[in-house]
Amino acid sequence: MEDKTVRINKFLSEVGYCSRRAADKLIEAGRITVNDIKAEMGTKITLDDVVKVDGEIIANSKETFTYLAFNKPVGVVCTTDTKVEKNNIIDFINYHKRIFPIGRLDKASEGLILLTDDGDIVNKILRASNNHEKEYLVTVNKPISQTFVERMRNGIPILNTVTKKCKVEKIDNFTFRIVLTQGLNRQIRRMCEYLDYQVETLKRVRIMNIKLDVPVGTFRELSKDEFLDLNHLLESSVKTAKPAKPKPSHKK
Repeated sequence: MEDKTVRINKFLSEVGYCSRRAADKLIEAGRITVNDIKAEMGTKITLDDVVKVDGEIIANSKETFTYLAFNKPVGVVCTTDTKVEKNNIIDFINYHKRIFPIGRLDKASEGLILLTDDGDIVNKILRASNNHEKEYLVTVNKPISQTFVERMRNGIPILNTVTKKCKVEKIDNFTFRIVLTQGLNRQIRRMCEYLDYQVETLKRVRIMNIKLDVPVGTFRELSKDEFLDLNHLLESSVKTAKPAKPKPSHKK
């Protein structure tokens, strides 16, 4: 955040805590404080302010952001709602400050997921039009045919759409590698099911330039070089995104 004032609801949205509307509801309920004083609707904060929700520090604007690469085990759920889901990713990692997963990885799947408190980078990575690559290793319940590979590459009709063309490589009789640039709900599992295959194991091994290189259940911080490369990829993709079409004029 730049050295200027910003409304508290916008700040909470930018750091990925909640939407602006949800932030307004928290303010109305008296659950947000700024420097230990209850926030009011329209309250603005600066770089020197400390924001808390229910007494928990959400962010101090002066702090640097955190970027983690985590190898999620099967059974851990990618949610920040610690009250609803016991096997949630936040409690599992138990990091010393509040962070948020970027996107999701199914409970039954394992592998790389990024976590951060930088809301801006979350939005950029999740922007569907940016075509960011995510790579997976998948094992299925029966031998992989060349027809399966070709059909997976060229698009499968699921969820009232056809999946984008993607890279698919057969590793052995039961294992293949797939690189996606979209993130439909349970996409790989649904694609396989359409072709009468069942996924046995699914592991994400790469997100853009970040590769999975830590044991299951552990995490590490992104290196300086990784972060610089990631920012370069994000900058390029945002710049090449198609501009929004102008709204038609209603003037006669």
